[in-house]
Amino acid sequence: MSATEKTTDGALLLRALRQLTPAMGLLTEIGELFGTAGHEVALVGGPVRDAFLGRPSTDLDLTTSARPEEIEQVLTGWADTTWDVGRAFGTIGARRGRDTLEITTYRADAYDGETRKPVVAFGTSLEEDLVRRDFRVNAMALRLPDLTFVDPHGGLGDLAGQRLRTPHEPEVSFADDPLRMLRAARFAAQLGFRPTTDVLEAMTDMADRISIVSAERVRDELVKLVLAPDPRAGLEILVTTGLADHVLPELPALRLEVDEHHRHKDVYEHSLIVLEQAIGLEDEPGEREDDPDRVPGPDLVLRLAALLHDIGKPPTRRFEPGGGVSFHHHEVVGAKMTRARLRALRFDKETVRAVTRLVELHLRFHGYGSGEWTDAAVRRYVTDAGPLLGRLHKLTRSDCTTRNRRKAARLSASYDHLEERIERLREEEELNAVRPELDGHQIGAILGIPPGPQLGRAYQHLLAVRLDQGPLGEDGARAELLRWWAEQETPGG
Repeated sequence: MSATEKTTDGALLLRALRQLTPAMGLLTEIGELFGTAGHEVALVGGPVRDAFLGRPSTDLDLTTSARPEEIEQVLTGWADTTWDVGRAFGTIGARRGRDTLEITTYRADAYDGETRKPVVAFGTSLEEDLVRRDFRVNAMALRLPDLTFVDPHGGLGDLAGQRLRTPHEPEVSFADDPLRMLRAARFAAQLGFRPTTDVLEAMTDMADRISIVSAERVRDELVKLVLAPDPRAGLEILVTTGLADHVLPELPALRLEVDEHHRHKDVYEHSLIVLEQAIGLEDEPGEREDDPDRVPGPDLVLRLAALLHDIGKPPTRRFEPGGGVSFHHHEVVGAKMTRARLRALRFDKETVRAVTRLVELHLRFHGYGSGEWTDAAVRRYVTDAGPLLGRLHKLTRSDCTTRNRRKAARLSASYDHLEERIERLREEEELNAVRPELDGHQIGAILGIPPGPQLGRAYQHLLAVRLDQGPLGEDGARAELLRWWAEQETPGG
């Protein structure tokens, strides 16, 4: 290493140590605690990487020569509490005051080749532990308490070059743990790093190995990727390496063959642009705090809906007589596909419901034209969107990717007009909580019927009238209810 390189590395180390200043007291205590007990300990992985990048890190991951039972002995009396849910993998968790940390025995993992569960083998040195890390940028450590920087695989150089390489040959690393291939895409989205050619080739050759990873772990990586500053970078890696074919096959399926007459746009490219535009519309922290439709970023539901909104197009594409192309009801088909994919990835029910609903509603605005909707139609739009209205606003606006400036301006002005009408109706009618003027108890009492299907139909009728005609008042609602009920009592009613 040249003198210039040593000077540069020294300056970077000083910057990293300054970044770690808030945790330095705690780290020094831990180093002295373990050293007094005759054990080595080091800060390792993501916290070290982020310190060099000047990024905040909430994690404190440490590795030690001590075995799990020895870790517990060292921490007894120092930590407020400890837990050992990771004992089988050599990890002991601890909390002291507001600080939480995980300390793991040096590892030299071997994997069984059929699942990604490691067969735990404790290592004997820090260097042996670092070689089993996923990427070289995560294979750096700071020995405690003396803060000696350990970088046997050139991770600092990879940070400077914004590249991702593995400590082992990539084939060995990915065979040990296929989830690392998804992490490569995630780090591209989060940090702007690019996997090297040999890493990308190994990911392509071994893409099918991702099938042994649990759906929950795949989901967690995809969520981190989608919430990153540049999800497109990671998604493109997933598609080009073939990993997306196994974890999100609906995405590469959007790469429809564009016919020679270019009668429809590139749906894959369109979807990535919509995602980018939706991210651009997310509200900044503290922005528009009093707006009920604000969507603070990063928002997982909005981003997933933007990415998946057109996945119903491939199965619904039809070439029409005269040269046209149609995708009839692709929003309905896409909603069903979205629900199935998110369930397969073990997303929670609320996220599945919200993203699916947005995909289903994303075309609704196109019937608005230049303002032809009645107030009743506007009320239905708001009611059908419910608490997702703010996200629907942003998804709909993002879905305009036309290069025709006049068309784009026309669509934007039209949606501006719709939002203005929504605000006006909100002020007049408290549109966010549209309900019939009579609740279920009142309807049952007026009609003399118990809770059940009949009462449900009566409630839905009054809601439909409320949406169509606006506020009726309690007396008007009662008269309409009795009129409707009389029709139900007549033959054929």
